[in-house]
Amino acid sequence: MFIVNDYALAVVLCFITMLCWGSWGNTQKLASKSWRYELFYWDYVFGMVLFSILSGLTLGSFGSEGRSFFADLAQADWHNIGSVLLGGAVFNASNILLSASVSLAGLAVAFPLGVGLALVIGVIVNYIGAPKGDPIILFLGVLLIVLAIILNGIASSRQSSAQAQTRSSRKGIILAALAGIIMAFFYRFVAAAMDLDNFASPTPGMLTPYSALFIFSLGVLASNLLFNTWAMRHPFEGEPVSYKAYFQGSGTTHLVGILGGAIWALGTAFSYIAAGKAGAAVSYALGQGAPMIAAIWGVFIWREFRGTQRSVKWLLGCMFLLFAGGLGLIIVSGAN
Repeated sequence: MFIVNDYALAVVLCFITMLCWGSWGNTQKLASKSWRYELFYWDYVFGMVLFSILSGLTLGSFGSEGRSFFADLAQADWHNIGSVLLGGAVFNASNILLSASVSLAGLAVAFPLGVGLALVIGVIVNYIGAPKGDPIILFLGVLLIVLAIILNGIASSRQSSAQAQTRSSRKGIILAALAGIIMAFFYRFVAAAMDLDNFASPTPGMLTPYSALFIFSLGVLASNLLFNTWAMRHPFEGEPVSYKAYFQGSGTTHLVGILGGAIWALGTAFSYIAAGKAGAAVSYALGQGAPMIAAIWGVFIWREFRGTQRSVKWLLGCMFLLFAGGLGLIIVSGAN
């Protein structure tokens, strides 16, 4: 299987993770013009499962190092499988809330708040579970990202004041915060089931990134039967939606959702692969720089802050600088 043995390459993969995790929301924005997010989310999950299989059959099966995809699945013990399935369920609960927040408050608000909170809490959780890198530099980087989140919140409140904050946008902010708190814990369950110190010759019973991603996606799919069915029957906004409506969607609409799931899964695969060299805390933290990417999409492409006062634009500029500085410090911490 494909294994990363160079820290610089691991950082490159983490940046791709960040781009993927910060960009998949665009597919939801595209589909939302004619498609409820609850329906979009089914295709998103199917895209995730399909990509996890594809990555296992390609990168997870080629090469001379490590166990192949099917061999790794066959030898995994149930404790580790259960840990990854639980990680998938935890992620799914948080991501459904995040998707609802995007539909209510927009990309530029939902991602910096929700995923930013997940980054801060998740780095602490993952560092305690698998300490790697310079903690002082790492947490200084996290502090800068906390400040970036605060600035984004101020910018969002000023935008809402200028544009008459609606009940739905306030609900979106609350959902983003809940999503971030829950999301902070999913990665630890997955990392605990992988032998991060030796992907080339992993401990028997433990998983490699490719088998972990596949099992994780199954956890997301299984939990979606409960979580998303509930969201369809008890939506955060609007009328309940049925499964019949899902099958009435066009092929193009379904493909957009599947693409969104595949984009997220690509980023996740690279994050798991990079964790072996960069460590779980650094790999997770760099990937969760996604709010900066999502905010760029929201501000410059979707124009979610269009017509706001100049002070809001200054706040957003400072947010981008702090996020970039925080990510830079996180990279440096992992090299020490």
